[in-house]
Amino acid sequence: MHRLLVVDDDSDIRGLLAEQLGRTGYAVSTAADGVEMRHALAREPIDLIVLDLNLPREDGLALCRELRARSTTPVIMLTARAEPIDRVLGLEMGADDYLAKPFEPRELLARIRNVLRRTEALPANLEPLAMRRATFADWVFDLERRHLVDPAGRVVMLSGAEFRLLRVFVGHANKVLSRDQLAALGGGRSYETQDRAMDLQVSRLRQKLGAAGGLIKTVRNEGYVFAGVVTLA
Repeated sequence: MHRLLVVDDDSDIRGLLAEQLGRTGYAVSTAADGVEMRHALAREPIDLIVLDLNLPREDGLALCRELRARSTTPVIMLTARAEPIDRVLGLEMGADDYLAKPFEPRELLARIRNVLRRTEALPANLEPLAMRRATFADWVFDLERRHLVDPAGRVVMLSGAEFRLLRVFVGHANKVLSRDQLAALGGGRSYETQDRAMDLQVSRLRQKLGAAGGLIKTVRNEGYVFAGVVTLA
């Protein structure tokens, strides 16, 4: 049985989702804010988090960023606002999917099933790794602060997609990864599994890494491999 965590400051929504998702076979826990969310995560393993964007004190974007720095638990973001910028920010912070309120519970259920199915499709030896910091070729990749620092000490800005892709590469260094595996490990959505889209992301990341971009090797008819010594912390 999958265990879900619904984080929303609206008690009616928490109760409604807990009841409806529970009827479909999920074990559902709830939290009203970031503090309760952390307690729930420390108390029991969670397979997926439904996270409201508009929370008191700490908003959903900040919490999603924190989650992504410390774990790979899938996140579906909810918001009462439907502006495109909110959706973009949520996905850039590492959310796996996004749904605007008001929404049809059946649509949320379908999205939950899709995200869990994609996550569980990964081979056992390619499960996402939890890490806070990685170093390679005199570069420092700080996942908590979302900073990539080059050998000269300069911070190199990464888009959300580039950040997730580099996280996958350094977490699975010296393993050949297909384009589909890169998309799934990075929390990619279906459109990101297209070969051209992934090739473009890899090309952009290589450019950001300069000479170190040569560590990302193309493996003919298979995908890519990050061929370098990586130290994880």
